[in-house]
Amino acid sequence: MKKTSLPPELQAAWEEIEDHAKSYGLDFFPIIYEVLDYRTLYETAALGGFPTRFPHWRYGMEYDQLIKGHVWLGSTIYEMVINTNPSYAYLLEGNEMVTQKMVMAHVTGHVDFFKNNMWFSHTNRKMLDEMANHAARIQRIIERYGYEMVEDFIDTCLSIDNLIDYHAPYIRRHDAQTARPIIDDDMPDIVEGLKVDRSYMKDFINPPEFLEQQRKRLEEERAKQRRFPENPQKDVLLFLMNYAPLERWQHTILEIISDEAYYFAPQGMTKILNEGWASFWHSEIMTKKAMRDGEIVDFADHHSGVVATHPGRLNPYKLGLELLRDIEDRWNKGKFGKEYDECENIAEKRAWDRQLGLGRQKVFEVRQMYNDVTFIDAFLTPEFCLEQKLFSFRYNRDTDLYEIASREFNEIKQKLLFRLTNFGQPFIYVEDGNYNNRGELYLRHRHEGIDLKMDYARDTLRNIYKIWTRPAHLETVVDDKRRLITFDGKDFGERKID
Repeated sequence: MKKTSLPPELQAAWEEIEDHAKSYGLDFFPIIYEVLDYRTLYETAALGGFPTRFPHWRYGMEYDQLIKGHVWLGSTIYEMVINTNPSYAYLLEGNEMVTQKMVMAHVTGHVDFFKNNMWFSHTNRKMLDEMANHAARIQRIIERYGYEMVEDFIDTCLSIDNLIDYHAPYIRRHDAQTARPIIDDDMPDIVEGLKVDRSYMKDFINPPEFLEQQRKRLEEERAKQRRFPENPQKDVLLFLMNYAPLERWQHTILEIISDEAYYFAPQGMTKILNEGWASFWHSEIMTKKAMRDGEIVDFADHHSGVVATHPGRLNPYKLGLELLRDIEDRWNKGKFGKEYDECENIAEKRAWDRQLGLGRQKVFEVRQMYNDVTFIDAFLTPEFCLEQKLFSFRYNRDTDLYEIASREFNEIKQKLLFRLTNFGQPFIYVEDGNYNNRGELYLRHRHEGIDLKMDYARDTLRNIYKIWTRPAHLETVVDDKRRLITFDGKDFGERKID
């Protein structure tokens, strides 16, 4: 990547923005800026913000889509920042000064969030070096085994890189490393009981009830050996790394894919809150501190573009910003707690103001503790939905249009939480790595309202088979009935379980 340094005018602007951000209490890693032309910026964006990634056709495809969006649709990437220490951020060459200042203020919010939000606490702050190491390791594998073979395996791993346990870094799970079962061992257990020196004491020392108890205990132990893991495992990738018959280079690639998936996971878990936090501060810093008189119109134009709403699409910048502002206002005025919640006078609640002044303290607390699901669950209110004109919508097949389904608060909140939980993806668990006592893999879809897309499910089974090398099964629910989909390496099968 072309090395650049900030020109004097931009450097002075950054020093001003940095001082303002710190005066507000923002606490961020050192930020290193690079000014890039739009092609280099889009190349970096296609690589997830990192200058070096392992070679793969996906990055070229993403670059092509970004460039076409820029040329034909006028879409522009104004800023990009990565979660490292120090943090690296990129500015687009040729932007107006007010835009660069707004971007810098926005970036300080992001880096403060990366550093202080608990959901980022386990991330690798040296990921810039780690990504380069991953690229070098995979390049060596390519040189040894050939590009096509390695690319095909990377394709397989990337197709299931969402099958990780997003909460594993924060919650202690049952260990996925359980004893490997002995396959096809059907020898019966022999229960002899306690050792007896005199034969006439045998029935007294080892009564039938005791022997039966011992026999059941052995059967339970063998059942644990036949069925593993002992507890369902949500991290499918980790289970495959532990138990799939992988060659060393394949294990290395799967480990790299898993490592990068966990690095990016908190960004998906906090998209609304993170973008809202950054927007909150670029608005605060620019409007109250850093903006010149001649920059007001241009700032208003850019800011309105950032928080604009679009039909059929949720804008995380807008929702996060407005909800943080609402929290600040409510905690400043004391619009929370038992007394406020139990007040049934609408006019009194609107005029409610206890002048507590706790708003700024509260939003910093929110920034530290919450992710998108807990943020929406804790702070979305009926009053906020009414003020922001939020509603749920559905597709009408008869009119071929999307229509308002409901303005009811509970339905709006449930749909938002439903969309955000597990990123709206199905919950898939490893139930048994020795299904049928033949080393077959049994996965279960925990159905919580999200139906599987059957074509995706079959593709996933096919790719898991490539790694597991034995038949793979997936239990799901179709039309309220349990079904089992199977791939044996050649054909798919499907049967009812109920």
